[in-house]
Amino acid sequence: MIVGIIGCGAIANIITTSIVPEDNGIEIKYFFDKDVERAENLASLAGGIAVLDFDDMLDKVDLILECAAPVSVKEYAPKVLDHGIEMIVMSIGALMDEEFFDKLEDLAKKNNTKLHLPSGAIVGLDGIKAVSKFGLKEVSLITRKSPKSLGMNIDAEEILFEGKASDAVKEFPLNINVAATISLACKMDIDVKIIADPKVDRNVHEITAKGDFGEFKTRTENLPCEANPKTSMLAALSAIRLLKSFNETISVGI
Repeated sequence: MIVGIIGCGAIANIITTSIVPEDNGIEIKYFFDKDVERAENLASLAGGIAVLDFDDMLDKVDLILECAAPVSVKEYAPKVLDHGIEMIVMSIGALMDEEFFDKLEDLAKKNNTKLHLPSGAIVGLDGIKAVSKFGLKEVSLITRKSPKSLGMNIDAEEILFEGKASDAVKEFPLNINVAATISLACKMDIDVKIIADPKVDRNVHEITAKGDFGEFKTRTENLPCEANPKTSMLAALSAIRLLKSFNETISVGI
């Protein structure tokens, strides 16, 4: 499988340097970024090809991996799916726009292709999906991040947001993809609280789900990427796991 990447920042670097074609038949070969130098640097590191025009990779890849920003999903995803190419989206917040989500779903069906959304920086998504249509009544997310990762300088804990996921992704488009991922998994606009906490040095996500099945809670404490503290390492690792799963004979979990 030949893969092209949109966005050549921290996540793309981690994924690219972790995928070995000899192990899983996945070759990350084409790189696109509006910052041409970043694309060229990552392409050089991977022995791949930097493209100046995004359209130049469309006839050469089997799958495109987006590692950029929600605006890039809006700009490029329709074109990718319209070409019948599979796509992995990391900036999942873009899909909280219901009209846009429906458009991508229609394009994927029409062109017999798929849109993949990794679990990202959280655990427990398999459980949420399992109970989503069986009496799930309430899902909430509390996210704690260091002020530094949010570009802040404060000495005391501060609640930055409290409301629905659809509003959270608008106010924090680069920081709260996890809220969108959970909402899409359970088809609910979940409750979200975002806290800047000077006592933490990790990105902490606490999920609570309640329903007829009972209740479960998960807590994930992610180390941030050194190159980009807004991003958790687990987000990149989830994309790596997804890529490697495409060529596995036996699949564990859902």
